[in-house]
Amino acid sequence: MSHVTLTAAPETPGAPDTAAPETQAPDEAAVPRRPRISRLQPGLVLSWLVLGLVALWTIAPGFFTSHSATSGTARDKLLPPGDGHLLGTDELGRDLYSRIVHGSINSVTGALVAVAVGLVVGTLLGLVAGSLGGVTDAVMMRIVDVLLSIPGLLLSLSIIIILGFGTVNAAIAVGVGSVASFARLARAEVLRVRRSDFVEAAFGSGGTFVAVLRRHILPNSAGSVLALLALQFGAAILAISTLGFLGYGAPPPTPEWGLLIAEGRNYVATSWWLTTYPGLVVVAVVLSANRISHSIRKVQP
Repeated sequence: MSHVTLTAAPETPGAPDTAAPETQAPDEAAVPRRPRISRLQPGLVLSWLVLGLVALWTIAPGFFTSHSATSGTARDKLLPPGDGHLLGTDELGRDLYSRIVHGSINSVTGALVAVAVGLVVGTLLGLVAGSLGGVTDAVMMRIVDVLLSIPGLLLSLSIIIILGFGTVNAAIAVGVGSVASFARLARAEVLRVRRSDFVEAAFGSGGTFVAVLRRHILPNSAGSVLALLALQFGAAILAISTLGFLGYGAPPPTPEWGLLIAEGRNYVATSWWLTTYPGLVVVAVVLSANRISHSIRKVQP
């Protein structure tokens, strides 16, 4: 059997290259990138604007309104929204817009206190449970399971009955109800990060538990905690407004969003603005916080 050997023809000097030209990929660097701001979603921008406005209301309410939030004149009672009163007046002639703006002090501050209580206590419990493990982890997680099994509003009402009425006590009660959520998240993040190679290397190189926790575990868990923080802020606004509506929050005539809705419910058939505008503010803040929480979760690896 003869073997045929195929050899490439020698290239003739000076002969033109008849091979098909290679198709080059377009230079990615030459393609102009869209500005980063154009990638922002309108809903997310609107959410930040809403929370920013409410934050300014809380910090400097007098800059946004010149009307008193606690006093009014009888002749101006139940005026509809108009030029003199942007959102109308209540049954005592008080400017509703001013009461909403000043009411953000109690509502937003109470929500921040509630979130702070849940964040500090819950995160501490989760870190200890996830780090120590064993019996400590089992006992703490059973306590967390018990807290999660109780409806949040019922738990808050039970604590308020013990502590007494008021915005601060309502905020503490709502914060205790959110401890379980922060504890479970913190424990899950600790268990996830501890299995990472860089954490094992940090322990292997002689790093103490506190140092590894501060340098590696906490920074890598911050994103998930921030997402839950925004979500719980919206939930705290709703819970504190609910408690104020039921009469467990700030006493009259102190403006508070839930209390404003409760005061206007007796006039809902004739003066719709008394319940509509405070309710819209609560809904806008809650939806904005949820939208921001969703955007934070999307950027997590």
